[in-house]
Amino acid sequence: MKRNALTHTLLAAGVLLTTLPGQAETINLQQAVEMSLAADPRIKEREQVVEAARGMLQEVQGKAGWRLNANAFVGLAPKVEGGFYQDGNTYSGTTPRSDGNSFNGVSDWTHLDFALIKPLYTFGKIERYGEAAQGNVDLKRGELKQTRGDTVYDTKRAYFGYLTARDTRVFLEDMQGRLNQAITSVERNLKEETGESRQSDLYALQTAKGMLAKYVHQSRAVEKISLDGLKVLTGAGLKSDLTVADARIEPVTFPQIDLAEFQSRALLERPEMQQLEAGLRTRRALVAAKKADRMPDVYAGVIGQFNYASQRERLDNPYLNDPFNGGGLTPVVGVKWDSVFGATNARVNQAQAELEALNHKKAFAVAGIPFEVGEAYANARANHDSQRDLAAGAAAARRWMVASLADFSAGLESADKVADAIRNYTLAQTEYLRTVNDYNMNVAQLARLSGELR
Repeated sequence: MKRNALTHTLLAAGVLLTTLPGQAETINLQQAVEMSLAADPRIKEREQVVEAARGMLQEVQGKAGWRLNANAFVGLAPKVEGGFYQDGNTYSGTTPRSDGNSFNGVSDWTHLDFALIKPLYTFGKIERYGEAAQGNVDLKRGELKQTRGDTVYDTKRAYFGYLTARDTRVFLEDMQGRLNQAITSVERNLKEETGESRQSDLYALQTAKGMLAKYVHQSRAVEKISLDGLKVLTGAGLKSDLTVADARIEPVTFPQIDLAEFQSRALLERPEMQQLEAGLRTRRALVAAKKADRMPDVYAGVIGQFNYASQRERLDNPYLNDPFNGGGLTPVVGVKWDSVFGATNARVNQAQAELEALNHKKAFAVAGIPFEVGEAYANARANHDSQRDLAAGAAAARRWMVASLADFSAGLESADKVADAIRNYTLAQTEYLRTVNDYNMNVAQLARLSGELR
């Protein structure tokens, strides 16, 4: 009875817990980045690609160890009774048997042959292919670092995009409220025929209301899309109750290092440059390996063979060999040469051409990356100064709008002037928010292009 009561209590508690609403999770930008780096399947995919490259390196290194080549089977062999001489005699001086083509039945036949060898010297094949495999590992690590950088950038874009859309939506809804109050006032004046408002005033305000409603709907859509994107990137899930810690979007601090330092960092730490260096090491090693393929392999080891047929009498004669009975084992030292000269030379030429192509690609990257960083730096500087001036302009536009609404309420200003003031304030404020978002992403792009991961 006590056990049943306890079971019912636990079940009831479990049902109660499942019906409780999930607690909202509030995160800042750094937490969002850390969650995305831990949850992004693209990063996990690249990590497994790196592991596969490490496995290839281990495979190449294993070529220097012992190798076993064995073959075993069970089959059938002709049955033979008696010795080598007629009538089954085993002594010399008699006539050998002449019934070799006669069928006397079949015997089981067990066969085993094997070779256990170890390379002693390969003229650099294993070493050069090992260097190429290590270069491939470094190349995949660069791809992993690049993917991590892309994840950080995507997370910042979703985070700042959500803040921008949310602030824009809140601002536009406030403007809608002010505009609706003005429209209500005009409609009341027209209904009461006070003479303080004209029909054209109502049309002007209604036109502004329609345009404002469009931007409100758009900002709501962008706000939802950005938040959903942030939920997906962080691994929280679309159904999670995720909120951000920032009350509003703010411009980030402008980087305290100059353009030359950014360009220098990009050439040293950017994943693409590290991939190029790894690719060059790989190609150089492959060229050397293809050249080494022209040479033989020196090896040592043990080879042996064993045969047994139960229905064949053993032939004990050192000068004769029965392929179905007997065996042997011997240590060996040998040279193995497996090369098709025309094909080997073609492979060398192909590897050399791929190396030269990569050298030209590096030359382009060395010239192009500083330009790309300089472009991002110039855009960041321009938007940094623009958002600062737009902030002052938006503040002035707000004062203009407030003054126009006050004058309109006092009958000193026409509705078209009020609509014009509202329109300009809306434009200035939304452009300020958009420019702050652009500036923040310019800084994020600078960090991405210079190889930073934060």
